[in-house]
Amino acid sequence: MIKVLIADNHPIIRMGVKNVLDSTSDFEVIADASTTAELFQKLEKVKPDVIMLEMDIPEINGIATLRKIKKEYPEIKVLMYSGQSEDVYALSSIRAGAFGYLSKSSDVDYIVTAVRKVSEGSMFITNELAQRLAFDEGTQKPRRFFRKLSTREIEVLKLLASGKRNKDVAIGLNLNEKTVSTYKARLMKKLNVDNMVDLLQQAKALELY
Repeated sequence: MIKVLIADNHPIIRMGVKNVLDSTSDFEVIADASTTAELFQKLEKVKPDVIMLEMDIPEINGIATLRKIKKEYPEIKVLMYSGQSEDVYALSSIRAGAFGYLSKSSDVDYIVTAVRKVSEGSMFITNELAQRLAFDEGTQKPRRFFRKLSTREIEVLKLLASGKRNKDVAIGLNLNEKTVSTYKARLMKKLNVDNMVDLLQQAKALELY
């Protein structure tokens, strides 16, 4: 039996994913959580084989939450899922330690396939994403930008694009403000811009907001 914990702040989505997994005999949804605080409270009591973690779960962003899970519960495998851009966040999630990435726009059948594959210690991304990542055509603008950026730089850019100030970004990512300023300068250099307006335009091109 594959034990699963679903972490998502939307009750309807948690219920829907649970119904899909519970309809398959070899899955058991043992807990769910709507915030990162609740997630770690649950992990003190239950030990899932797989956590389905929503990228935008409240309190701590998904990548930071993933890193904390990998540090405190290295035996638990994490499948990230989100409505955010696959081209940016799939590889970002995998770099940070996830075993897979599932877009919320994927077919429902992918949920069972993804969780089963991740539980076995295999990597999961959709066939469509694998095909897109195999090419670097002119239409793959977000991916070409993404290849320049580290996971942490993408996290900083996403928070800046959402309107966060340096201080808020620093708190959200457990950094100091000077480090955030360094990341901002590095982002401007990598994305070839010299002001915040253009930087946010690049964030838009990356589909970060």
